[in-house]
Amino acid sequence: MRRMLVTGAAGFIGSNFVQFWVEHHPADKIIGLDALTYAGNMASLEPVAAHERFTFVKVDIRDGDGVRDIIKREGIDTIVHFAAESHVDRSIHGPDPFIDTNVRGTHELLKAARAVWTEDWSGGARRFHHISTDEVYGTLTPTAPAFTEESPYAPNSPYAASKAASDHLVRAYHHTYGLPVTTTNCSNNYGPYHFPEKLIPLTIVNALDGKPLPVYGDGMQIRDWLFVRDHCRGIERVLEKGRLGETYNLGGNAERQNLDVVKAICAHVNKIVAADPKLRERFPKCPAALGADTADLITFVKDRPGHDRRYAIDAMKATLETGYGPSESFETGLLKTVKWYIANEPWWRAVMDGSYRDWVEMNYKAG
Repeated sequence: MRRMLVTGAAGFIGSNFVQFWVEHHPADKIIGLDALTYAGNMASLEPVAAHERFTFVKVDIRDGDGVRDIIKREGIDTIVHFAAESHVDRSIHGPDPFIDTNVRGTHELLKAARAVWTEDWSGGARRFHHISTDEVYGTLTPTAPAFTEESPYAPNSPYAASKAASDHLVRAYHHTYGLPVTTTNCSNNYGPYHFPEKLIPLTIVNALDGKPLPVYGDGMQIRDWLFVRDHCRGIERVLEKGRLGETYNLGGNAERQNLDVVKAICAHVNKIVAADPKLRERFPKCPAALGADTADLITFVKDRPGHDRRYAIDAMKATLETGYGPSESFETGLLKTVKWYIANEPWWRAVMDGSYRDWVEMNYKAG
């Protein structure tokens, strides 16, 4: 039975992971920790809020003393570290919070784990699992092989650089201090509870509201898409079977051009909304409610600085060593995601306040 601390528990992947772990490991004790960067994130934990083995604590990972107290008081033996500033556009406009949270915050968490686990620990096996991204590897040409765990680091944005730095700190704490760590670098996640500043959720909610669907540059950027629950399963496999000190890449085997992703969402919205009179009433500005094509909303905007052209993940190491493999195809995962946003309108309405709308307008200006 684990006693697990999940940082970033109210965030997109963190909240999905907490829900997944409670469903599959109900006997484990879970402490969810988050500083709640965005209003409304607590709603992402509503499905597990009443679970007797789950507790939420509002603590910033940069508060080393606070984190150390939780690890010691709760007898934490497993840390799954999601907490991070994670949007590339935000890092371009304001990189300081990314360095502060992703680098300094990770370091404070590592120091706290080391202090309790090596200086004052009477429990059993321990594990510090760090969640990272494929963006630390930089960009790929259209015909280059996918990133492996041996690919050199070449981050091209302040966000990616901050995550690369945190990866190196985790590795250093293992090799220097013997901290029992594993790391996973994942491809682009999508699914329920994804904050609508990223491509897929933004496209869905804008399509339902009849707003422009912004596509950077020519829309030919390629990403490997990973359904968030498959990512959670991958982390579970690495926690159970991964070798200490090792890094594992987790991908979805689903490379798609951004423009094709947007068009696929439009096709789903067209079909679902047009077929349901109640949805046509709920979303009267959606083109599909008016008998039009949602894809007519696609608007090409100025490309962002340093925009990586292609990411792709080779997850063979994780497959061979842990049995990892995605269960959702991009088609099935995307359909589930579109249906979730349609069914959970109150959730995304709650997080899209005025300041957020102003931010979207600033970043997605028509080109």
